[in-house]
Amino acid sequence: MDLEKSPAERPAVPAEGCLTVAIRLPVRIVVLVLVVPVRMLWDALVVGGRFLRDTVLRPVGRVLQWVAWAVFVWPWVTLWRYAAVPVGKALAWLGHVLLVVPAVWMYETVLTPVGHAIAWVARGIGAGFAWVLRGLGAGFAWVLRGIGAVLAWVYTRVLTPVGRAVAWLLRGLGIGFGAVALGVYRVVAWLVRHLIVAPALWLYEWILAPVGRAIAWAARGLGWLVRMIFTGIGAALYWTLRVLLVLALWRWVLVPVGRVLAVVAREVGDALGHAWRVAGHLSLAVGRFLGRLFRWIFVEPVRWVYRSVLTPVGHIVRDTVLRPAAEAARGVGRVTRQALAAARESARQTRADIRRMLFGTPREPERVPLAKDRREPGAAGTRTLGSSTTALTKD
Repeated sequence: MDLEKSPAERPAVPAEGCLTVAIRLPVRIVVLVLVVPVRMLWDALVVGGRFLRDTVLRPVGRVLQWVAWAVFVWPWVTLWRYAAVPVGKALAWLGHVLLVVPAVWMYETVLTPVGHAIAWVARGIGAGFAWVLRGLGAGFAWVLRGIGAVLAWVYTRVLTPVGRAVAWLLRGLGIGFGAVALGVYRVVAWLVRHLIVAPALWLYEWILAPVGRAIAWAARGLGWLVRMIFTGIGAALYWTLRVLLVLALWRWVLVPVGRVLAVVAREVGDALGHAWRVAGHLSLAVGRFLGRLFRWIFVEPVRWVYRSVLTPVGHIVRDTVLRPAAEAARGVGRVTRQALAAARESARQTRADIRRMLFGTPREPERVPLAKDRREPGAAGTRTLGSSTTALTKD
């Protein structure tokens, strides 16, 4: 695809300076020499850790898990299942027998009749009190009606005229006092307006306001002058420091040093990545060589011993010892099962005989005749036209 593009369309490759080319080779050589032992040690640690995890840590973890279950969990489960649950059931049954059943019997047999009797007596007493209270209520109502009529006459004939006279007198006094208070208020307001408010307003408008404006204008001018002086001094110092320090130090010292350090850091990073990959290939080759050497020295001899020596010996032991022993064990198990079955059958027959001796043979249920047996006679008594089995033809 790149070959088909025109030279103008191809992306421009950035040119590398002589400093980059001069730094790259020695840096990569030094980094490779330093990184190869670290990478080989890292790969060895990874392989050793995986081997240790698969062969030691996982089995030990499973054993510790089983031990923890057997030591911490199984005793509590056993205690709960075979001790706490039966004891709880027994206590529940005992509580039901000793508490619930007597309480129910007491409620149904004693408390319910006593409660009914008390309720009946209370209803009778309530009915008597109600009758007495109805009589007393009628008498009190008659007395209260008389007292209410007397009080209504007193209110209408005595209290109402007296109240109206007092209200008329108080209304006249209120009108007089209101007129006097209004006149006093108007006089005091006129005096305050002409003696206090008018002079104070004239003093604020013609003396205090002009003086305050003049003072504020002078303060603003003085602040502007001070701000302009400090602004000029700051600008002069800023441009002096920028010309003397920032431009010279930044352009002629910091920028070249930063570029060199950036090139060195980039090349060191690239060299580290390249050296790490090369060291990985070297470590892989060394690991494969060591694995193949271990296979030639240890695995192949062990495999040859297993196939050539242990397998034939195991077959011989299996054919001559294990299979006959298994057949004998199966025969013993078969005989044992038959003996146990015969013993169970004998025990069952013995229990049946003892039950028959103590309680007798159970009575067989009577045979219920079928519907056709009840409705039709047998073969000897079958009804025919020539027989005299009916009431009309009987001799």
